[in-house]
Amino acid sequence: MSGAEAEAPDQVRGAPDYESLVQRVAALVEGEPDIVAKMATVACEVYWSDGRFDWTGFYRVVAPELLKIGPYQGGHGCLVIPFSRGVCGAAARTGEVQIVPDVDAFPGHIACASTTRSEIVLPVLDADGQLLGVFDIDSDRPDAFDDRDAAGLRRVLEVAFGGKDA
Repeated sequence: MSGAEAEAPDQVRGAPDYESLVQRVAALVEGEPDIVAKMATVACEVYWSDGRFDWTGFYRVVAPELLKIGPYQGGHGCLVIPFSRGVCGAAARTGEVQIVPDVDAFPGHIACASTTRSEIVLPVLDADGQLLGVFDIDSDRPDAFDDRDAAGLRRVLEVAFGGKDA
């Protein structure tokens, strides 16, 4: 193993230091008005913050009841997701965080990647409470997410986009 690899973040550790992640994202997006630029920054920072995170990305609201892929890190994602389907659709439709310990047990799960075992999806709101989209994180590990992740990720989204979710 090279020195650079030895110093890389431990890819098997627990949840990231969400307070540091919030501070880092806040500094990076400060004064940035472009939503897509903010999404790209958040997707990147969150992806590299924790080895459990196999895919991080946004699905943007582009029409009534319709999400389309936005900035992401990891393998390819689904291009279009209706609000009526999957974990992302459920988060957009209900306005509630979805924590799915086993994606195979989730009715209507959309398998964008065959390696996904668990998932967390959070609604993304602007300062006026309007739904911008959802933030989706997949893991190749079962039962990878909990309420601590939901709370920490909520804070990241709030600092980046100004909204508070359900």
